[in-house]
Amino acid sequence: MYSSRMSTSERLIESTRELLWERGYVGTSPRAILERAGAGQGSMYHHFKGKPDLALAAIRRTAQQMRISAGAVLDGPGTPYERIEAYLLRERDVLRGCPVGRLTMDPDVVASEELRAPVDETLDWLRGRIAGIVEEGVRQGRFAPGLDGEEIATTVVATVQGGYVLARASDSPALFESAVRGLLALLAPPER
Repeated sequence: MYSSRMSTSERLIESTRELLWERGYVGTSPRAILERAGAGQGSMYHHFKGKPDLALAAIRRTAQQMRISAGAVLDGPGTPYERIEAYLLRERDVLRGCPVGRLTMDPDVVASEELRAPVDETLDWLRGRIAGIVEEGVRQGRFAPGLDGEEIATTVVATVQGGYVLARASDSPALFESAVRGLLALLAPPER
């Protein structure tokens, strides 16, 4: 499953990331992590203080990867609308949901200030980045004057996260796609 060049600690982090996304914190047992990583019995405790420490490393990695992938689109070429559109339309595994957003529904992650922090920071970063793009668009006259960047950014993030929930509940990406199309229609610059 993993490259033979990948270190044991890397395999443990990657396995934990996948298991957290699939099963949540409680459902991610040390045994399952070790099995998925192909690691020996004492490996986790050799590299990490225990499951919470390993979960934190995995959550931080997931958050970092989300920032990189979202940032690549949001910082890409195009008008402010086109960059938000590219973010909303980028390829996703809709039925799996968002690996960061799903952590907010995990009571053990939410109850732990330390485990919750990278999730909070990443969602704050995403809202801040989108708010800046909206404000740029307002200044350029590409969005309606008076649009509040922070409110629109919160709406964008809520649409994506809520779209995942609707898609998973219906076992179809159609509702996610519908939510995205609806939001884009509301944000579309007026015809000139």
